[in-house]
This record gives sequence, C-alpha cells and structure tokens, in this order.
Amino acid sequence: MLKSHREFYQLDLDTGWETIPGYPQGIQQKILSGKLDEPARSGIRTRLLRFDPGAFTTKPFEHEYWEEVFQLSGDLSVGGQTFGAMTYACRPPHVPHGPFSSRGGCLLLEFHFFNPLERPAVP
Repeated sequence: MLKSHREFYQLDLDTGWETIPGYPQGIQQKILSGKLDEPARSGIRTRLLRFDPGAFTTKPFEHEYWEEVFQLSGDLSVGGQTFGAMTYACRPPHVPHGPFSSRGGCLLLEFHFFNPLERPAVP
C-alpha cells in the first residue's frame, strides 16, 4: 500500500514540522501521507510546505517527479509574480521552477509522485 488509510482528522499545525535538507532557513515540511523514494524513482507523498514570513530560495528547483501544488494561504512570489490563496500548479518532471519568496508567509499543499510508466528500465 502506498499510503495508509486515514479518515478525517484534525491536523496539528503546531507540531511535526521538519527542516528539509538543502532548503533555506524558514521553509519546512510536514508529511501527511506516503513516502517518496527519489533514488528508486518510486512512491507518492502528500505534504504541507510552509514558508515563514520573509523566507526565500535563491535558485530554481528541478526534480524527477510530478508535483502538484495548491496554495492554501498567504503569498508566494515566483518569477516576479505574486500569488495568493486558492492558486494551483501542476509540474511534470524536470521543469525548472523558482526561486520563491514570501513576504508574509504561506502554506502549500503538495502532492509528489513518480509515474510508474516512466520508470527507467533496469539493466
């Protein structure tokens, strides 16, 4: 099973946040379900990503998995454009995106997954 069965429950937004290796200070994640195994190019995960007020990245990101992002609250700037709550992005693998910044902070809901049909052949 890729994800555990969980019925509706109240999220505790005060605990369970972790710093992401390689990310700047002020950006943290809270894994809600699943697991993404990047070296094996497998898995799926759902996470919350939060930017503290003033947090920013300095260079574009690129990764080998699909990513869907739904902005729940706050402001997020990318490429000179600022977005607010109820905005959405869907990115296939290898699409550069960022750098990002947030003046007042923001909360994102993200879905990351590998397409099993796109997995490389094992020699």
